[in-house]
Amino acid sequence: MNKILKTNIEPDEWQSLKAYTDARIALGKTGVSIPVAASMAFKLAHAHAKDAVYSSLDQSKLIDLLKEIHQPVAALHSQAANRDIYLQRPDLGRRLADDSVRKLHQLLAQPCDLCIILADGLSASAINENAWPVVNLLVQTAKSMNFSLSAISLVEHARVAIADEIGSLLKAKLSIIFIGERPGLSSFDSMGAYITYAPSPGLTDERRNCISNIRQNGLSAALAVDKIMYLVREAFRLQTTGVSLKDNDIGQPTQLPTGGPSNGMIIHPTAGSNLPVNE
Repeated sequence: MNKILKTNIEPDEWQSLKAYTDARIALGKTGVSIPVAASMAFKLAHAHAKDAVYSSLDQSKLIDLLKEIHQPVAALHSQAANRDIYLQRPDLGRRLADDSVRKLHQLLAQPCDLCIILADGLSASAINENAWPVVNLLVQTAKSMNFSLSAISLVEHARVAIADEIGSLLKAKLSIIFIGERPGLSSFDSMGAYITYAPSPGLTDERRNCISNIRQNGLSAALAVDKIMYLVREAFRLQTTGVSLKDNDIGQPTQLPTGGPSNGMIIHPTAGSNLPVNE
């Protein structure tokens, strides 16, 4: 009769630190290997990250939701014809396809303050799951402060810099693009917001401010909108964004409430920095 061997998993001395991060620490060990559960969890996270890269915008759902805020919506596409080309040619993801340029011209846009863009980036899942509550609150807040808005753009196969062309075509003084960030093994659904004053094709990343890690277990919609609107107000006051605009409103680091997998995580929104997550 075969004997079932019991494997003793040795505890990890870093176990107490897991409450403060989603990073893969304190996995334990079995001999010289990690436990099977930790190995399988890694493979699952890797699969989620790969799926996120090849996920697609749920345009019909997003358009239905956006109808509630009574703003026109334009469905657009970059010059990258498909996902494989998008991943191989980042430059094509930074410019609109010709038919999308014509679509924006047909809107006969009037000069406005803000242009809001939703783009798949490297994780459409992040936009599908996180964009609506942020955009809904952002539009309400912006209107209450008397900022005028252009049509909202939904863009497939897009990089951050595509907001420069869209903002210019829509005659916006400032663009805000929400985009799926490069998936990590603990955050495949993270959404970033990039803010650019006086958008026009050809700008480089030092002209933008970034707020990262907007998701259910990261930066909440309310806090993200607070940070975005602070930067928007400062951008209009100083007439600039990017490295010359710092988030002096942060004060102390923000601590997330307890009760989730990211208990105690300390988050500094990355305003003023230019993380190369979706360039």
